[in-house]
Amino acid sequence: MTTDTLPFTASEAGAPSLRRAAARGDDKAMLKAAAQMTRDLNRPDARIYWADLIGSAVLGYGALALCIADRGGIASYFAGVVAVLALYRAGSFIHEIAHIKKGDLPWFRFVWNLIVGVPLLAPSFMYEGVHNQHHAKTKYGTIDDPEYLPLASMKPWSLPLFLIFAALAPVLLLGRFAILAPLSAIWPALRRQVVGRYSGLQINPQFVREPAQGSDARNWRWQEVAASAWAVSLIALMATGILPIREFLIVLGVMSGVMFLNQVRTLVAHLWENESLEPMSVTDQYLDSVNVPPPGTLPALWAPVGLRYHALHHLLPGVPYHNLGEAHRRLTAELEAESAYHASHHRALLPLVGRIARSTMKRRAA
Repeated sequence: MTTDTLPFTASEAGAPSLRRAAARGDDKAMLKAAAQMTRDLNRPDARIYWADLIGSAVLGYGALALCIADRGGIASYFAGVVAVLALYRAGSFIHEIAHIKKGDLPWFRFVWNLIVGVPLLAPSFMYEGVHNQHHAKTKYGTIDDPEYLPLASMKPWSLPLFLIFAALAPVLLLGRFAILAPLSAIWPALRRQVVGRYSGLQINPQFVREPAQGSDARNWRWQEVAASAWAVSLIALMATGILPIREFLIVLGVMSGVMFLNQVRTLVAHLWENESLEPMSVTDQYLDSVNVPPPGTLPALWAPVGLRYHALHHLLPGVPYHNLGEAHRRLTAELEAESAYHASHHRALLPLVGRIARSTMKRRAA
């Protein structure tokens, strides 16, 4: 399922570039320091992962239950916000799952899917096998990157559409799993379409996914069956009145809030300035990505589980989220002020949104 359907073709990349991609060589001092100074930070701490995941899920579902139980009171709105933030944090572990080496965290993928991925209709197969292409050095920022669009040079209406589509994603995911998945099991032509176009959390509408193989195919199969059973059950419970429509809409509303918040975070994860869609140097990939490091505290809410260090993550995709802060401190202290490392740091969410919005307005004026 794509997370965006913005009409875009490579011909739109012909406008004057805001910042020419790959115009510089790599900052070798930065790349060397990143590799050498963080070698001891690559191992995930299972205690942190499990405590964070379970705590976030318990808080999120507990708040959702309170939101449903408190009929229209002030507490229900507060609980709804807490549910969105906590389940968003729990859901963000899908990003870690895509990077965890097999054997490092036994059962973590299975449990995450069971308590978060399937209930939110975003099982990990929709990200694994997709996100890794975003990190391929020759694919980042190109037409082959499933998670890239040159948003900074697209039409101004692209940004609100980008966000609105995410808010509607839970309804589309319900349709994907409750209707398309069962039908595709008996209709091969539909199955090819479902696998290629509606089985990835991606924003590039031109990306077509290949079928999974081996153990990935087996993981895909059970996750899809579970998500389909859950989606059909939700609809059936609502249709028969067992699940009142009010409660059904609250659940969808919280899911929509999670998807919307994630899309806002996605909007500012990069500067999206590679208009040419040509391959970029590693340093330019880093500079097209965003860190929002301390002292700001709000990024811990809208960019949780290490996502506030997204540019650093592109330098060091193997470092687990709980060690990115330490990696940032080491590199900040080591690298001189003129290093490219410091150029990817930004202060807050709204200035980043404003920067991209102004870029799209320049595109309209041009």
